[in-house]
Amino acid sequence: MKQPTPIYQVTLNGKDLTSKISPRLVSLSLDELRSDEADTLMLVLDDSDGKLAIPRRGEVVRVAFGWEDTGLVEKGSFTINEVEHAGAPDTLTIQARSASMTNAMSERKEKSWHGESIGAIVRKIAGAHDLKAAVADALAKVVIAHIDQTHESDMSFLTRLAKRYDAVMNVKDMHLLFMPIGHGTTASGKPLTSIELTRKDGDRHRYHVSERENYAGVRAFYHATGRAKRKSVVVGGDNNHSIKVLPETYPTEADASAAASAELNRTQRSQATMSYMLALGRPDLYPELPVYLNGFKPDIDDESWLVKKVRHELSDGGYTCELDLETRDDPTSDRHRSHFRKGRQ
Repeated sequence: MKQPTPIYQVTLNGKDLTSKISPRLVSLSLDELRSDEADTLMLVLDDSDGKLAIPRRGEVVRVAFGWEDTGLVEKGSFTINEVEHAGAPDTLTIQARSASMTNAMSERKEKSWHGESIGAIVRKIAGAHDLKAAVADALAKVVIAHIDQTHESDMSFLTRLAKRYDAVMNVKDMHLLFMPIGHGTTASGKPLTSIELTRKDGDRHRYHVSERENYAGVRAFYHATGRAKRKSVVVGGDNNHSIKVLPETYPTEADASAAASAELNRTQRSQATMSYMLALGRPDLYPELPVYLNGFKPDIDDESWLVKKVRHELSDGGYTCELDLETRDDPTSDRHRSHFRKGRQ
């Protein structure tokens, strides 16, 4: 049986350099992350003949991965932020981060937001950095009574806001994304198609269960009017048993409730994790994609999973993908599993 052939495309400032890079390629990797960290592209090239020019920081690279029989999948644009030349033998290493995850987004500033919706806040910050905002409807209309951005960059501020509302905040290909974790939709609002991965798809895996943060509920405090200086709200938990207490005091009950819900969701997702190395890379995999597993232990197969991170790597060993998965709340789990199982019959 003929082995599939991996393909890729790399452009620099709009110029296709794939044919020039191909005979020099040592490795090409892309880390796609859900969190506030930038997606990172790493390109290592052979420069033993000394003919490679060192690119400038700030130049823009676009990359696509795929297979010869199925074609390329675009992975977006990245801004070069680090270059290293080393030897012997001489190599050139280029690192690039998600385009527009720029220094400006990391500059600290002072600002207070009063009575603004999350949608308005994200759109204003996106506009200041020449980005297009993509905010989920469920979050866009949420009004925040007051929040301070004190000596804090736009990136840090949005990261904090996203954590409070259990959301994904990231910059991908000139879009500033703000979506609920496990929302199951694309930036444009289209439903994500769940995929199934089987044991035979991979080389190695690691399943881990932890009781480290097995809380039944979360308590958050908020400022209250009247005699009481502050009150609290508890999300989840029976009889105040095994309750995690958040250290911050929030301006309103709604803010406290949102933060408590977000923290409870996070601790529940992190109790079971799975890493999985795919022998044949999947360019269609990316963070937030719903995944079902089959062919492992029942405890693993019975879970519904969510992609947290994907590492695409292309080298002499071929094209592989390493996935970091976490559990997700999925009320349609049985229906989806039935669909996949019928497809295999």
